[in-house]
Amino acid sequence: MADDDRRDERRPDPDALLALAEKDRRGKLTVFLGAAPGVGKTYAMLSRARRLKADGVDVVVGLVETHGRGETAALLDGLEILPRRRVAHRGRMLEEFDLDAALARRPRIVIVDELAHSNPEDSRHPKRHQDIEELISAGIDVWTALNIQHLESLADLVAQITGVTVRERVPDVVLKRADEVLLVDLAPSELIERLKDGKVYLPESANRAVDRFFRLGNLTALRELALRRTADRVDDQMVDYLKQNAIDGPWATGERLLVCVGSDLLSEKVVRVASRLASGLNAPWLVVSIERADREVETPERLQRIETLFRLAEQLGAETRRVVGNDFVEEILKLARREHATQIVIGTRKRSRWQKLVSRSLPDALAREASGLGVHIVTPEGSPPERARPSVSLPRASALRQSAIWALGFVAPTTVVGKGIDVFVELPNISLLFLLAVLGASVVGGYASAFLAAILSALAYNFFFIDPRHTFTIAAPHEVFALFVFLAVAIIAGGLASRIREQAEVARIRAAALQSLYDFSRKLATTAKGDDAIWLAVSQLQASLKRKVVLLVPRKGDLAVTAAWPPDTELDVTDMTAARWTHDKREPAGHGTGTLPNSRFEFRPLLGPHGIVGVCGIEHSGASLDLNAERSLTAILDQTAIALDRARLADETVEQAARLEGERYREALLSSISHDLRTPLATITGAVTGLRQLGGRMTQENRDDLLQSIEEESGRMSRFVANLLDMTRIEAGTLKPKQDWVDIADVVQSAVERTRKHAPGRIIETGIAADLPLIRGDSVLIGQVLFNLLDNAVKYGGEEPINVYARRDGRDVLISVTDQGKGIPPEDLDRIFEKFYRRGKPDGRAPGTGLGLSIARGFVEAMGGKIHAESPALKKRGTRIVMRFPASSEARDDVR
Repeated sequence: MADDDRRDERRPDPDALLALAEKDRRGKLTVFLGAAPGVGKTYAMLSRARRLKADGVDVVVGLVETHGRGETAALLDGLEILPRRRVAHRGRMLEEFDLDAALARRPRIVIVDELAHSNPEDSRHPKRHQDIEELISAGIDVWTALNIQHLESLADLVAQITGVTVRERVPDVVLKRADEVLLVDLAPSELIERLKDGKVYLPESANRAVDRFFRLGNLTALRELALRRTADRVDDQMVDYLKQNAIDGPWATGERLLVCVGSDLLSEKVVRVASRLASGLNAPWLVVSIERADREVETPERLQRIETLFRLAEQLGAETRRVVGNDFVEEILKLARREHATQIVIGTRKRSRWQKLVSRSLPDALAREASGLGVHIVTPEGSPPERARPSVSLPRASALRQSAIWALGFVAPTTVVGKGIDVFVELPNISLLFLLAVLGASVVGGYASAFLAAILSALAYNFFFIDPRHTFTIAAPHEVFALFVFLAVAIIAGGLASRIREQAEVARIRAAALQSLYDFSRKLATTAKGDDAIWLAVSQLQASLKRKVVLLVPRKGDLAVTAAWPPDTELDVTDMTAARWTHDKREPAGHGTGTLPNSRFEFRPLLGPHGIVGVCGIEHSGASLDLNAERSLTAILDQTAIALDRARLADETVEQAARLEGERYREALLSSISHDLRTPLATITGAVTGLRQLGGRMTQENRDDLLQSIEEESGRMSRFVANLLDMTRIEAGTLKPKQDWVDIADVVQSAVERTRKHAPGRIIETGIAADLPLIRGDSVLIGQVLFNLLDNAVKYGGEEPINVYARRDGRDVLISVTDQGKGIPPEDLDRIFEKFYRRGKPDGRAPGTGLGLSIARGFVEAMGGKIHAESPALKKRGTRIVMRFPASSEARDDVR
């Protein structure tokens, strides 16, 4: 038992195996990493490529920048170089990497230099590392080069060390996902010598570089960063190998970071510091932003800053999340416990002594409450410290002017009313009127109006109602105290009223959004067709976002615009390319994304439970979506995807049911054909063989029996083929019965005589009323129906007599065929008219084709009649088939 436990403990990590399987389906990324330009990354890359080329490996050069270095340029000889793409940019022609040419060529390895390069504006992707990601997804191995200062998480640190801000940056996740990282190292002193010798830059540029960037201290620090990051990457690879092979080794410590950010300027530094900390600890990390649940305080600028921070965090390899709550400490700790975080990273600014006495900062509160968790506090740099924006932004000039108008509009009438009361009645607490004015201003105009109304009320009360009047002087000390108390009460009451107003407004906005989503969900739930769901979603999105919306679904192997609002909205070539990318890759594309950002629309995939069902495009008209609009968009797209997936499944269910029904009919037909054709054919074949071989030695009686058998079985085959043809005519809709005068008595007698010939010895009793009117119909078809019913009665009705009755029932003529067999169960009374349905005899065999009653129903209904089956419950035996035909109006008149 202990051995089994040890074997279970040594199982490979499933997540590691899944990651390995995913890598096997993709190309491999090899990054040649260096501390600075000139260390020999491109030279090492090309040297290795030449060795593999000599061994027969398919290696091509997609793009290499030699920067005028002769040693590097010489290594390109003998290597296949893909042609570059010429792009017009700001009045000059640029030669860029041709992604489509590399995808069409599909080599085993392609070399694409300068990983951190930015593409021109009309490119498919804004960054070269995104081009490389597409190559890897296509199964092509890529070699590329990168300097350590271009990593996103190190940008602020590099700027601090070197004094140079690096503009071209690469997300850390690119290096983290690389399959192989090769460090190309060179001592700083040797690199400086190479620079002075002109082997890195031209002499003029080299002198400027030595004076600014290529200093010994800078290069040493960059070299340390490169060595550390390479060591971290090697450690990650070693841990992955240990997990995949269930080998005990130096496993990760299981650290997990929770990073708290806001819309202040310090949060960017918090994210970068947390990224370096997570990289050093080899730990996953989660970036969270908390917003208040009781107020809408986020301006578009603050929302945009949060979105920028989230994109930066995702580029650095973090997860992002938004949390709504009022108690920030409680929400952060609750999330930390739920996500099993071990350390919290948060920023703080320097606070004055007064602020420390009045309130406790969020980092201090976390440090006090976070038992068992580590709290890392990030502080701003420089002096004076960077101050975070207040949680409530100051009103603009227009808003302040409006607040002043509201305050004056409430205080001035209150003053007039107070003076009117003071003329007739002397009241000691007339200041309460001004308290009402402050509350009214706060409800209508908000906190700014309440504050201004409180100040104006204090001044008006002092000027008009406190002795000495009409001056701002206060004679009695208790009036001074009362005035300040009144001012404090007014400000507090106004603030509370303003807070309630803000909460009510927030509740109204969210309730309206919730009601809109509820109405949309209810309409969507009653929509069965996919096109109806698409138009409903487009109209809802356009009404919510006030932007052009298009929705595309796959049709005949390609995306097609199924619905758009306004209806005249059209997509150009760039838009359609972005939409197809979204559908193929199942990730956003277009405006504001990393793929085809020049498109007017942002395209998002509609992912249902069973895969992608469509693509939605939202036009961007300058301003980005706010938080509420983003939530509504996500909710509508999710519900639409589910509705489209449900409609698709419903269509597939109907098609599957039709296929199963067709398969059942096909099997029944084959079974019927194999039985009802093979049996008479065998009889005919045997009779013919006997006549040919023994005809001369047979008696006349025996020959007549064989000939009669041939005649009977041929008639049986003829009836079977006729039934199949009749069924085909009925289903094809080509059956057109005649509308002649029909005498039911003649038809019944003819069908009975035909049946007696077919089944001699069976007793068939008839009863035909004398007052039967004529009907309009086809006598041949009615006779065929009667014969089919009598044939069934012969097969299933036992040895008892068969009764055929025809009588008048009001304005109809009824014809019934009754047998005395075992009857039909009530649940099968309707099924007997289905194609190929047959009831078996007591011996278990079911004779016939199962088409007779189905053909009978088709014929009767084609002539405007009805047919049904009865199985009398009192006798508990017997079956009656009843046909009802309307009598002709002329015939009814003749009878009368």
